[in-house]
Amino acid sequence: MLNVEHAHKAYGSKTILHDMNFTVQPGEIVGLVGENGAGKSTLLSMLATLQKPSSGTIRLNELDSSKDKKHYRQLTGFVPQDLAIWEKLTVRENMLFFEKLGWVRKTEKELREICSEMALEKWDEQASTLSGGQKRKLNLAISLIHDPALLLLDEPTVGIDMRSKFEIATYLEELALNKRTMILYTSHDMDEIKSLCHRVMCIGEDPFYQQLLESSHKPIIRF
Repeated sequence: MLNVEHAHKAYGSKTILHDMNFTVQPGEIVGLVGENGAGKSTLLSMLATLQKPSSGTIRLNELDSSKDKKHYRQLTGFVPQDLAIWEKLTVRENMLFFEKLGWVRKTEKELREICSEMALEKWDEQASTLSGGQKRKLNLAISLIHDPALLLLDEPTVGIDMRSKFEIATYLEELALNKRTMILYTSHDMDEIKSLCHRVMCIGEDPFYQQLLESSHKPIIRF
């Protein structure tokens, strides 16, 4: 379980996130929405230990993100909005490269299965030749090599075709159901949030996103 207690983030006198309290259960997909600048990416960065909260605690399966960062990170996968792949390497070479950097050993067959499960079949093609949707799938596949308990996704389907969006969403639903992965998912696509997420956290002062979501009858938490 992910447990966030009284998380606060400020830069000098400017508060970005204030007194956030929430949990995410195994197998749960939680949406994260809000206007630009509301703090969505900051929250994901804190959960990924790329930034420290100014105060408060973040625990994943009882591991404190500040006091036990190494083991906490071993349970966490983070997919930033900007692609983090090697364009000049093939899909296969990207997967093998990032597997070597990690702490979980996988065979080439297992790595290929991760890609195949999300319909990324161009194993021997250079990443630079892939479509936008295929690159997003590769970015996601890399984050799953070490079987994270918590998966943090920052706009993982931005700018891609409907088919790729559907295939990624289907894969995430199966990941949550079958492996009980905890998933936090940011998106400006409210249809995506409504169909994929079990509940939604709205960050920021603008009530616009909450109003859009109310018709979906999804549980909504407002920060």
